[in-house]
Amino acid sequence: MPGDPRVEAAISHWAPRFIANGVAYSDFVEVTAGIERWEQWCAAWSARALVHERLGEEALGAGHGLSAGEHLTRAGVYYHFAKFLFVDHPQEMRAAHAKAVECRTRALALIDPPGERVAIPYEGKSLAGILRKPRGILRPPCVVMAMGLDSAKEEMDAYEQVFLARGLATLAFDGPGQGEAEYDFPIRGDYEVAVRAVVDWLERRGDLDAARLGLWGVSLGGYYAPRAAAFERRIKACIALSGPYDWGDAWERLPGLTRAAFRARSHSRSDEQARAKAGWCRPRMRSALRRRRRGRRRSS
Repeated sequence: MPGDPRVEAAISHWAPRFIANGVAYSDFVEVTAGIERWEQWCAAWSARALVHERLGEEALGAGHGLSAGEHLTRAGVYYHFAKFLFVDHPQEMRAAHAKAVECRTRALALIDPPGERVAIPYEGKSLAGILRKPRGILRPPCVVMAMGLDSAKEEMDAYEQVFLARGLATLAFDGPGQGEAEYDFPIRGDYEVAVRAVVDWLERRGDLDAARLGLWGVSLGGYYAPRAAAFERRIKACIALSGPYDWGDAWERLPGLTRAAFRARSHSRSDEQARAKAGWCRPRMRSALRRRRRGRRRSS
């Protein structure tokens, strides 16, 4: 009997990502082997997340803070992957999401270097983020980390470590349509608006060098990052990790789970409306880049 194509698609498309971002290979094999239908996905991953959450609680009770932080971080990643594309079951998705946020937040004071949960003012509400600073560096430069369509700040520990080890602070934040913000704000193609709010907030802090800010983005964030850097001149460096050039043009080639997630996170009422909104995320950076180059020539 053929398996559920949605489960097969999730495994074939995202297995390397799961492993790279903190899921133990043995857990991945065992959990996915027990999932026959997509409707089982969230519960299966949440159950394995609970195993690691309890290991974290046991380590904390025994006074092993660093181990507790590592277990809780892993639990947060598992809860995240339980919910990451489960948009057709919103109540179950939100319950797993809340656990992902809870576990990662509990871990922040225990990991090395520690992290700080922050709230960035944005359009009358706020965007949630995690700020981490390397040890021993006064006012370090900072890398702003932009999420993709189905990623969230709770998934970023492995990426944060790369920058922290090199003396750079990291600010992973959930932008419009992402993570904690997906319920209040729909996806927007002009992501530079959110990045502008983040940079404004960073400039008000005295513990970071706001004159040296970089922007990193993964997946759909790999489109957002260079676009925002083209419009926001306070960004001095940019990394685009596997971003699309034209999201609307790629629509028909996207996995069905990805299209469903975009529909939900763009707050669209139908697949047709979602496809139309995907066209908002088109390349419109050339004029901004020309203006930026002209500005640099005038200031030199």
